Formats: sequence, C-alpha cells, structure tokens
Amino acid sequence: MGSPSDSGEDVALRPVTPSDWPMLLNWLHGPAVKRWWGNPSAAEAEVRIVLETPSAIGRIIEVSGKPVGYAHAIDAVYWGENLPDVLPPWTWDVDLFIGEAEFRGRNIGGAALDQLTAEVFGSTLAMALSVFVSVRNEAAVRAYERAGFQWVTVWEDPIVGPEWLMLRQRPS
Repeated sequence: MGSPSDSGEDVALRPVTPSDWPMLLNWLHGPAVKRWWGNPSAAEAEVRIVLETPSAIGRIIEVSGKPVGYAHAIDAVYWGENLPDVLPPWTWDVDLFIGEAEFRGRNIGGAALDQLTAEVFGSTLAMALSVFVSVRNEAAVRAYERAGFQWVTVWEDPIVGPEWLMLRQRPS
C-alpha cells in the first residue's frame, strides 16, 4: 500500500525489474520526459548507473498497480567530482518523472517523492537530499518546494544547462 495523491489515488513505489526496461526506454524517449531529462542516451546512462549501483534506490511509480513513472535516489558521490561545491557531504541525489501523460499534474510525483524521501532517510545515512531542476521547469521547482526542498544556487550542468540545486535536510 502506498500513499494517496491529492486526488486520492493510491501511489506506490516498487523496485525496478529487468522487464521494466522497455517501458523505461519508451518513457525516456517521450517528448515530455526528454524536455526535462535531456538527451535520452544520457538519461538512460543515468538510470543504468542507479540500477547497477547496489546501494542506490531505483523505483517504478505505480498508481493503483499501473506503472506510470520512475524515481531514484543515489549517493551524489556516484555522479563524479564535477558537482557544486555547496553540495553538503552525505547528500543523496533524487529524481523522478511521470512517464504516462494522463497521470501528470495530479501530484503523483509529490506522493512518490514523499515515499522515496522516507525510504532514503529511513535506510541510509544521508544527511540531505538534492535535486537539480532546469531553471525553465517552474512547475517542478514548485513541486520540490512543496516537498520541503529549498533553493541553494544555480549550477551549470554540462549536459542539460542551467539548473537549480535544491536541498532538503534530514529531519532532526
């Protein structure tokens, strides 16, 4: 059992399985996901890194048992040395998308993010969560703000371009 979205739909996360890969690729190549996750090949590489890293968390977002999106969390050190200096140690990077168009705009992502946040803080030593959001994606920035993330700085991602670095600290 998951948690309800704003519209009362049951949102749950489950581990990604090998049989999910064709669906993930289809979503990554869709225009809406491409718009914010960028080049599908780079996005696919990011997802593969998460799924091949034993400590990382890769999840399929489901609504009433139907797969509708993808979410992940990974220790930010796995992204390499080219990260903003203001990123605190022990930060885990999170990201998600809703791949099925009819499920966007219904706070499915917010409900999934709440579950992913609880899982990361409940099962790791993460001191903070980070998210990098395109400066052009105001809807996502507002959704992350509602989820407790705060703006820190603008960072120039070498692939995607300018992005907000937003952080959410571990609850005390």
